[in-house]
Amino acid sequence: MKPIALVTGASGGIGRAVSARLQAQGCVVVAVGRDAARLAELPAVLRLAADTTTPEGAAQAIDGCRQALGAAPTLLAHCVGSVLIASLPRTSVQAYREVMRVNLDSAVFMLQAWLAGLEGGAGAAVFASSVVARIGVANHEAIAAAKGGVEALVRSAAATHAGQGVRVNAVAPGMTDTPMTASMLKVPAMREGAARQYPLGGIQVADDVAGVMAWLLSEGAARLTGQVIPVDGGFTSVRPLVK
Repeated sequence: MKPIALVTGASGGIGRAVSARLQAQGCVVVAVGRDAARLAELPAVLRLAADTTTPEGAAQAIDGCRQALGAAPTLLAHCVGSVLIASLPRTSVQAYREVMRVNLDSAVFMLQAWLAGLEGGAGAAVFASSVVARIGVANHEAIAAAKGGVEALVRSAAATHAGQGVRVNAVAPGMTDTPMTASMLKVPAMREGAARQYPLGGIQVADDVAGVMAWLLSEGAARLTGQVIPVDGGFTSVRPLVK
């Protein structure tokens, strides 16, 4: 029987790439997003409109999968997220709460609903963090706090549920060329400046991140849990030789 993989934020750049990767790996892909129209052409067996930033929406995604396919997903790729570039003095309470809702609340509620759906069985989940949770980057305080929470959630959940064969990991992407970052990268000077920050050079694409996320859900990563893998061209750990 093919494993069922639930991909949240599936209509985004990374979510779409993860869906394609998991389908190629032989998974039954269930694509979840808030906008049904944007899900229509995604590589998936089932498409569900649900707002996973709420506990009700997260439970709706798991229940919809079970009702349509006869089983809850054993694999989860949570790709819901947003970006806020602003110093803390310039971050409104509303903007802060929105960043936490989209990035951290959604991760908590989706993991909670997915674990309940496993009913004590084994599974694997992967979440999307960010390099800004791992190294200080100016004007990213709110999003860094939210993604830092996601990384702490991953480690704690991995410890709690390892005994039942559940693996929980995350990736921490650097700047990635997706619709979310399009406004920042459309100016050639900004793109060139961003690319120079990365030891491997250039701006990565969604499939670079998706490949690692899909691998973390595969048997090839069977001994990995509680890990956060940077997919960042060396940004958080390498200082290139200056010539």
